[in-house]
Amino acid sequence: MTEPHPLHRAEAAPPKWGVTLPLPGLTIDRHRFLIERLPDLGYTDVWSAEGGGTDAFTPLAATAAWSPTLRIATGIVPVHTRGPAVLAQTAATLAQLAPGRLLLGIGASVPAHVTDINGIPFDEPFKRTRDVLRFVTRALRGEYIAGDFDTFSITGYRLPHPPAQPAKVILGALRPRMLRLGFTEGDGAITNLLFPEDVPTVLDAVGPQPPGKELVVKVFVCPTEDADYAHRATRPFLAWILNREPYRKFHEWLGHGDLLSESHRLWAEGDAEGAQKALPDEVVDGLFISGSPEECRERILRYHRPGVTTIQLYVSLPPEVFVSRARVLETLARLGPGGS
Repeated sequence: MTEPHPLHRAEAAPPKWGVTLPLPGLTIDRHRFLIERLPDLGYTDVWSAEGGGTDAFTPLAATAAWSPTLRIATGIVPVHTRGPAVLAQTAATLAQLAPGRLLLGIGASVPAHVTDINGIPFDEPFKRTRDVLRFVTRALRGEYIAGDFDTFSITGYRLPHPPAQPAKVILGALRPRMLRLGFTEGDGAITNLLFPEDVPTVLDAVGPQPPGKELVVKVFVCPTEDADYAHRATRPFLAWILNREPYRKFHEWLGHGDLLSESHRLWAEGDAEGAQKALPDEVVDGLFISGSPEECRERILRYHRPGVTTIQLYVSLPPEVFVSRARVLETLARLGPGGS
């Protein structure tokens, strides 16, 4: 296992804790009770994402309306599917609802979310991400922007109402080049679908972290002691995502190529079911944590190393938890920072 960078060896400060909303199986209009209680449970953030389901911004607007304290964050919005000025406008509008509490997470995403369902070419993902990052960070500072970027040109634009308090812009990042970009030109990075033992490798790639930068680790959790259910519920997603090129290269860089090679081979041959079955149980159990809430929490805490500022949970609740609001809240309480 890679040792942490020397500058990361200081004692870790307590991380912020976030939960991704909407919870699978619960539409956003049914989340107010949860959002209003999250701070009492020790959570500091609500995160959202954008791919093939719910958009990233509506859940955050609802959160800002229902909570005066929670940070709101996207993790992530693809840089190809919204224009640079639209991204800046949306972020600035959200920042008006939650002054000083917005993190805009942007990233390349995957072709399945850009080309397959939106008909937009997945061209030059690194350059596009870098260009959008540069545009949005300048726009949110209130600068006038005009000229050519590598992947688009801007005739001239200035936000009419830039945020009165700074809004952070972080990058979805899986490998060294994007990680370094997030920390040199942005406000940090968010990474996901890795084992706890991989966090030092990411930290080494990041290098020294200036104060105020964010390193967010997204952890996938299915809090149930029914291992068969957990595998049935999570294996299809893991087979799908780990066979996307960005995640395949990510795990090759982390040194897990051999562990996933059979799944990759079968997926490339068009055998999706075989690719699912070929995922070793250690991969399924390691990348989508399951067990009792207390067992899950113990394993979630393994991701917190010096340099990790936020733990973001993606929680897939089993059906029996949805029997009542009280059960949902209890489960999140046992999973989260206030659990024991």
